[in-house]
Amino acid sequence: MAGTGSEMNGGSVITNHEAKLKIGKVFGEEVMPKFAVLNPCYTFSLPHRQMVAGIFDTMSHIMEQYFSGDDDSTSDYLAEGLMRSVIASSRVAVKDPQNYEARSNLMWSSTWALNTLIGEGKSQDWMVHMIGQAIGAYTDATHGMTLSGVSVAYYRYIMKYALKRFARFAHVVWEIPSEGKTEEELATEGIEALSAWIKEIGAASEISSLGVKEDMLDGIADATIILTGGYKELNHSEIVDILQKSL
Repeated sequence: MAGTGSEMNGGSVITNHEAKLKIGKVFGEEVMPKFAVLNPCYTFSLPHRQMVAGIFDTMSHIMEQYFSGDDDSTSDYLAEGLMRSVIASSRVAVKDPQNYEARSNLMWSSTWALNTLIGEGKSQDWMVHMIGQAIGAYTDATHGMTLSGVSVAYYRYIMKYALKRFARFAHVVWEIPSEGKTEEELATEGIEALSAWIKEIGAASEISSLGVKEDMLDGIADATIILTGGYKELNHSEIVDILQKSL
C-alpha cells in the first residue's frame, strides 16, 4: 500500500534488521489480486510526510520501468501519461491534501504504476529500489524517501548511457522545449526538473536527512542487490559513488 493509494501486484518486501537486508520478492499470478476496491477518502488521514513518500514511490515505480529499453514501446507512452498525472496531482495534493480529485488520481496512478501493465515488453531497471531498500535496511527510513534521496544521483550517473530516453523524458514529461539543445543538454534539464519537483513536494533530496552516514556507504553498497535490466549494470564502487553524491 502506497501512501497515496494501492499497489496492485503480487510482490512483498521483508526487512531483516539484524542482517541489515531488505529484500523484495515477486510471486506468481496465484497471489496477484483479482480486483481492488479503491476509496481515496481512506488516504486523507495519512500524515503529510507519508503521503509525499507514497507520491514519490509511485513516480519511482513508473521510472524504474520507463528507463529501460530503446524501442518505441506503447508501454512508454502509458508511463509518460502516468508520470504527468502524478506530477500534476502531487502539486495539488501537497497544498490541499483533502482534495478528492488529486488524491483519487494519485491512487489510480499508483495502481497502474505497479500492476504489470506498463512493464509489458520492458526489461525494467529497479536499481533505485535496490539501493533505496538497502538504505532502509540500515536506517529504517520511509521507503519513498529513500527512493527520492538517491534517484537524482542515480539518473545523473546512468543518463549518458541512454541520452535519447532521458531527453524524451525531459521533453514529454516535463514539457521542456527541445529546440536548439543537444540531447545531453535536454536530458540534463529533465533530471534537474525531477530534482526541483522532489524539493517542491517535500520529499527527501539527500540521504543524510534519513540518517545515512559516511561510514555506512560500503555496507549499504554490499546490501544492494545488483540487477541487470537497466542501461548500466552497476558495481560496488559505482553504488558507493552514487550514495556519496546523494548524501
